[in-house]
Amino acid sequence: MPASPQSIFVIIPCFNEASVIKDTVSGVLEKGYSVVVVDDASSDDTKQRLQWLPVHYLRHRINLGQGAALQTGMDYALKKGAEFLITFDADGQHFPGDIAGMVETMEAKRVDIVFGSRFLKGSDSTVPQGRKWLLKTARYVNYFFSGILLSDAHNGFRCLSRKAAEQIRLRENRMAHASEILIQVARLKLTYAEYPVKIHYTTYSIAKGQGNRHGLRILFELILYKLFR
Repeated sequence: MPASPQSIFVIIPCFNEASVIKDTVSGVLEKGYSVVVVDDASSDDTKQRLQWLPVHYLRHRINLGQGAALQTGMDYALKKGAEFLITFDADGQHFPGDIAGMVETMEAKRVDIVFGSRFLKGSDSTVPQGRKWLLKTARYVNYFFSGILLSDAHNGFRCLSRKAAEQIRLRENRMAHASEILIQVARLKLTYAEYPVKIHYTTYSIAKGQGNRHGLRILFELILYKLFR
């Protein structure tokens, strides 16, 4: 039996995304999904841009980072009865139309989590060359720490089952949470699959993304995580 759209909760963490957040959220709402926006202490008018939209709006009093925002959103969605939890970037680069395929893949393959991929056959994205190098390097960094080798290591587009969301606890507040998820998937023996997704890069989304310096910071955070957790 197909999943009810209302049982699919799309979690959108955001920080100062006022210029794009309404369009991003509206695209998801058009598909009938439940939307949870976690405002990570934005200083712009993000909240005002979401007025009159039927979303679950949560706000951190201080900026805690994307990992913390995702954990806040997942905890809330579980309390609201979510059966499927989608993590979705606020900058407009992901396509709401891919959500149904990720849920269908999860149900058909009976896995606990589905990772979106920009590099599988059937995906549709033009990754900037510099970022492509960083992402391919990140694959093997993640493999070293988790034992899981994905085709796309740091894609913020994922689908988690209720079971997975109940077990995964993000402690890395910043961007290293993407690698922390893989580490926990391996430790908890959760099953997983990948799904080819579309990515729409804009000047805005590229500017908000991870540069090489940011990638080195993630590596440093991962080393600390491995040593002290």
